[in-house]
Amino acid sequence: MVCVLKKGFVSFLAPCFAVEHLYFDEYLFSEEETPVAEDPEVGRDVLQLVQCLRLVSDAVPGEMAYKMEKALEHLQSPERAGELTGQQQVSTHTPQQNVIEDIHNKLQDVRNPLAAMAMLIREMDLETDSEPGGEGSLTIAGQSLSWRSSLSQLYGSSVAVAVVCQAVCQMAMTRALFCRDLLILQQLYLRLGDNMFPGGGPQLLQQDLIPRSTQLLSSYYLLKHITQSLTTTVPLDIIDANLQHLSVLELSDSPAMASNRSVRSPQTVVELFYQSVAWKAIITQIYSKQNSPSPGTALLHWPHMVSSMVTLLARQLYPTTHTTLPVPCLMGNCQYAQLQEDVRLIGPLTWAPAASCWANVTWPTERDRRCVGTDSEAEEFLLRLTGAEEEAAPGLQYYNKVLRLLEYVGLPELVIHLATLAITEAVNDPRSQAALWTRIFKHHLDLGHNSQAYEALTQNPDSSSQLDCLRQLVVVLCERSQLQDLVQFSYVNLHDEVDTHTVVAKKARAVDLMSHNYYELLYAFHINRHNYREAGRVMFEYGMRLGREVRTQLGLQKQVNCCLASLNCLRLIRSDYAWIVQPTSGAVYERPAASPKRNYDGEFTTGPVGGQIDILELKDLQKEYALARSHLTLAQHHPPSAAIAGSASAVEMVSLLVQSGLFDCALSLCQTFKISLTSVFEGLACKCIKLQYGGEENQNEAWNWLAANQLCTITTKESSATDEAWRLLTAYLEKHPTQNAQHHRCVINKLLSHGVPLPGWSTPTRGWMLQRSVELVLEYVDALLGKGHQYFGIKRPLSATAPLGWLPYTSIDQLLQSLTETQTNARMYKKLQDKLNDYHKRRGEGSRPSRSTVCQSKHSTACI
Repeated sequence: MVCVLKKGFVSFLAPCFAVEHLYFDEYLFSEEETPVAEDPEVGRDVLQLVQCLRLVSDAVPGEMAYKMEKALEHLQSPERAGELTGQQQVSTHTPQQNVIEDIHNKLQDVRNPLAAMAMLIREMDLETDSEPGGEGSLTIAGQSLSWRSSLSQLYGSSVAVAVVCQAVCQMAMTRALFCRDLLILQQLYLRLGDNMFPGGGPQLLQQDLIPRSTQLLSSYYLLKHITQSLTTTVPLDIIDANLQHLSVLELSDSPAMASNRSVRSPQTVVELFYQSVAWKAIITQIYSKQNSPSPGTALLHWPHMVSSMVTLLARQLYPTTHTTLPVPCLMGNCQYAQLQEDVRLIGPLTWAPAASCWANVTWPTERDRRCVGTDSEAEEFLLRLTGAEEEAAPGLQYYNKVLRLLEYVGLPELVIHLATLAITEAVNDPRSQAALWTRIFKHHLDLGHNSQAYEALTQNPDSSSQLDCLRQLVVVLCERSQLQDLVQFSYVNLHDEVDTHTVVAKKARAVDLMSHNYYELLYAFHINRHNYREAGRVMFEYGMRLGREVRTQLGLQKQVNCCLASLNCLRLIRSDYAWIVQPTSGAVYERPAASPKRNYDGEFTTGPVGGQIDILELKDLQKEYALARSHLTLAQHHPPSAAIAGSASAVEMVSLLVQSGLFDCALSLCQTFKISLTSVFEGLACKCIKLQYGGEENQNEAWNWLAANQLCTITTKESSATDEAWRLLTAYLEKHPTQNAQHHRCVINKLLSHGVPLPGWSTPTRGWMLQRSVELVLEYVDALLGKGHQYFGIKRPLSATAPLGWLPYTSIDQLLQSLTETQTNARMYKKLQDKLNDYHKRRGEGSRPSRSTVCQSKHSTACI
């Protein structure tokens, strides 16, 4: 290498390669001067062919050269662009037509153009004689320390870096032009016809030489782009973040991943690569060939050292040499845009698939995204990065690393896309398939793709993973209130262990009833599938839990609605199937009177040993609805009662309703559960007594509970609360008659027990009642006279020394009045009147007041 010093700058002259020498040297006229072929005939053909290439280069107009450049940049076919260029040169009548004729004449002198073209192509192909060099230590056994130290500094300075990289750039530019002209010349050959070739020439040219020339042109264009692209200045914190991303992939210990923090700026990509990675690999290769026993392999020859360094560096960058060293170098130094563009240009070539994937990971775009193919397992770089990890195949390990990084940087769409491709690698690995489908499900769900998430769930081959995904789907969609999607999913491709109903039911029983509506979701789920009995069972369970756990007016209202929904569901199916199974709450223990928490030793027990199953039919649900409705009515009338109303039984609710004055609701509940109405009549009688002898405050309070009951009579005159209460009691007695007047008896007993005179409506008016009343009066009078007095609690019957006795003259007069209203009771009237006359006669009293006088004082009693 020669150095030329001038004022203000310095120039370096590097040796020229054989191909460049042929292409630039216009004064080579003899085949003996051709350095690429030993055969004189082949050498002469190569010389003639290169001269034609120089003529083609002069004949190509700038516009056509620009079009071919853009075709390479836009990944279009260079072969097609060369064909158009050759066609235009032949068909266009320009001053360059004479040049085309000269080319045609020179081509006539080439005896074997195919062999000459193959020779030139082989000479320019850097992969032809490339030998992969290992990345090892510069320390070689058997060499002196001074010799190793000297060689370790070889071409490592900044000036040497610039010279070597510029030489590579110059070589790439020259050979790109050379390949362009060769491709155009090959197209011209095809247009000249078969007379220019030996047998089978056009076919060989089209099938072998032109494709090879096209690949060489694309490769050197990429090499030129790399050598001319400038790096991006990256702050140290960005580099640290990049290394942190790489640590997610567990690649930080890779020697190619170390970032070059002392890179001068600006510099080209090839300079960065040379300083970071390539220089060490080249020196190691020089060492290995220097110590090789094979003759003629030594590279440590100073006159040709620059050429060796340029060649080895170009091979490191050449697309088809299967090296991936530029990829981690650009990644480690955050040169994502440069790596992206390089990967885009690699598209038509067969360069390492790992490069495209790494570009996809670090700088993904919609246009340039590529993912690794099935041949990734063969990549030495890929195998080295994945390492020996678990039992998964190297391809799956690679996918897992990339997926982790994509998740770390927050790119869920790319995670889904890459995981979908990775599933094809895991055909025989159900465990990996389950993990990938779970990952796809998770990110689809996070993105709101509910249908895609459900589809991923159904494709999962692992039942436990499928169950976990289903739980997550239910929770997330419920939190988002997207219940329509959750209900409309078919759930048909799930494993037997994965029951959607069970998952939602367990979730419903484990969460707060007022904050989550899983029961309503489950109800809609069954209604959508026309499973009305199960829907009714769900709503019944929901209502029972509301009654036990949510003792508020809102909770009771929901309980009523649940009971109504359950009733409607059972009414939609045939009567034979209108039943549900309801497990009873609570535990059943073997030992009677045993502690529900501890055993004989005082230790906590494991729980119940069994459970009882109840079958609830439509009539049972109607009872539960009536009870729930009474709970709500009581809570609405008296809000403090809501806390105790939710768990009260039917009998307890009757008492609570009577206390609150809700007699209509109490009577309805008694009829539903077939409970005696005695407590209702007694309670109403007590309220009537309280109003009869109470003050103004009681009157005002009574109107509240009277308004809650439906009065059966309408009066035009003003009445008090007491009158309305008595009227309500009378209406109930008429509305709910009994054969033995049980309700009348309990009311009369309650009135008499409080010393209240019986009202006029208490007088019997029907035949059998009148007869029993007359018989009762006759027996009572006989008891006063001494006959059967012990049965009425009379200690001393009528005698001269006995104390005075009493007769209920008012009631007896009312009875006599009732007997006179019909002619059929005349006999009983006479019998009763005779008995009274006999009683007065025996008492020795004078005449008793007349009946008309007694009737004027209805509520009076007389001493006898």
